[in-house]
Amino acid sequence: MSKNPSAGVPASGADIADWRPEDDAFWERTGKRIAYRNLWISIPALLCGFAVWGMWGIIAVQMLNLGFPFSQAELFTLTAIAGISGATMRIPASFLIRMAGGRNTIFLTTAMLLAPAIGTGIALQHKDWPLWAFQLMALWSGVGGGNFASSMSNISTFFPKRLQGTALGLNAGLGNFGVTTMQVVIPLVMTLSFFGLTGEPMTLVKASGWIFGKIPAGTQTWIQNAGFAWTLSLVPLAALCWFGMNNLKTVTPQAGSPLVAFLKIAYLYSLAFVPSIGMLYLYLPAPTGLGLLNMWVAIPLDIVAALLVMRLAAFGAMKENVAKQFAIFRNKHTWSLTALYVVTFGSFIGFSMALPLAITIIFGFQHVPDAAGVITHTLKNPNAPSALTYAWIGPFVGAAVRPIGGWISDKVGGSIVTQVISAVMVFASVAVGYVMQQAYGSATPEQFFPAFMGLMVLLFAASGVGNGSTFRSVGVIFDRQQAGPVLGWTSAVAAYGAFVAPVLIGEQIKAGTPQLAFYGFAAFYAVCLVLNWWFYLRRGAEIRNP
Repeated sequence: MSKNPSAGVPASGADIADWRPEDDAFWERTGKRIAYRNLWISIPALLCGFAVWGMWGIIAVQMLNLGFPFSQAELFTLTAIAGISGATMRIPASFLIRMAGGRNTIFLTTAMLLAPAIGTGIALQHKDWPLWAFQLMALWSGVGGGNFASSMSNISTFFPKRLQGTALGLNAGLGNFGVTTMQVVIPLVMTLSFFGLTGEPMTLVKASGWIFGKIPAGTQTWIQNAGFAWTLSLVPLAALCWFGMNNLKTVTPQAGSPLVAFLKIAYLYSLAFVPSIGMLYLYLPAPTGLGLLNMWVAIPLDIVAALLVMRLAAFGAMKENVAKQFAIFRNKHTWSLTALYVVTFGSFIGFSMALPLAITIIFGFQHVPDAAGVITHTLKNPNAPSALTYAWIGPFVGAAVRPIGGWISDKVGGSIVTQVISAVMVFASVAVGYVMQQAYGSATPEQFFPAFMGLMVLLFAASGVGNGSTFRSVGVIFDRQQAGPVLGWTSAVAAYGAFVAPVLIGEQIKAGTPQLAFYGFAAFYAVCLVLNWWFYLRRGAEIRNP
């Protein structure tokens, strides 16, 4: 039974009818406790989403070490498929909170992660399975990527504007630790048998590693635990979401019963797979696809197709809700902040996906000329650093500084912070490109590895701070009804970085010019630096330093 809203106390139970976070008395008396409880449950749920989504970057490296019968280019497609699937899933996820409720959405999308986790564990036990079986699991893992949009949209509704940067920075920053957690946990659990419950081991053909050093060839490895391990946390987390989180009726007045809400979520998430599968079929080369589309054509088509599918397939009250939220596309700030968030989160997740294989290929081989003087890249480097030992450092730093970026932005303004980090990223990207060029032409590439890792950590740190600053700007510029969908939309487009970075870096490595990928990133960052100045920092800007 609800208490009087004027008393400043929300309704009891999972559904809260009275929610006024901008009312200081209400916030201090009741709102703060409920908001932070939802935040502390949201963070580990989001962390697991990131882990399941991003795990293919590590799995692909270990598949290479175990001698799975796939080329380096084919293994790069696994990270790219997971990337584009997760990005596309964020488009419907941006709208789920206002259709189905926060508690309902976070519970179901967390529980849904069990399917790709278990499916991946089963597939990895079969080295002889065709490539499409692993690509299907990578596609399914995109559910974890989609969860970010709904999680951020949900948390934004609980906090007052003055705390948006801090709250969203905590949710996203600590949630982003899923990338680091995955990169630390997966190499560890692959060394364990779990009492034989997860199947038989395989034997390393090439040396592998974990955070404490190399693991020599010939060692037994349980690669299937990369998927199975997440079930240990997902089951209790789903229960915690169900019993500890809330739906805000002021945000979702017509969620319906939990069953109705679940059907809405499952329906919209299922629809998101349609454009992803279609676009990947047109983009990926044979035998997986037709290889007809360029990446820069495929991504816009995928985004447009996902929006059209949502618009056309929605029905009843859902149709009206979707139409209302499409209003964000008429606001120019939606588009400027989308570009700026690509700089920050797009870089973070893209580099996280691409870094393990990039380390393996660039520093794992000696680059020496053959008899004709042509540089070859096939001779194993005995002094190579292990990707699984070092790849977690960058994402760890990027996630750790994200809450700091939100906190600083709450103090001095988001756009100033975004401007500074954009300048840093221009410099760091050019420097990374130069170092990669030197390493890829050297018989001893390991001598360039410290400089490479140092610059990559700088890139991750800058992107992490910028994540917090950009989300703070969204929370200030848009009203409470539009901020959530804008947060989800910007994160959806930026998540395509998880597809672009592995593909672009992989293509340029194959062409022998890995530096061009990072020079291209630097040029994009420079354009967005000017964009940020024009919209939010120049004299006479419509909105100054939000």
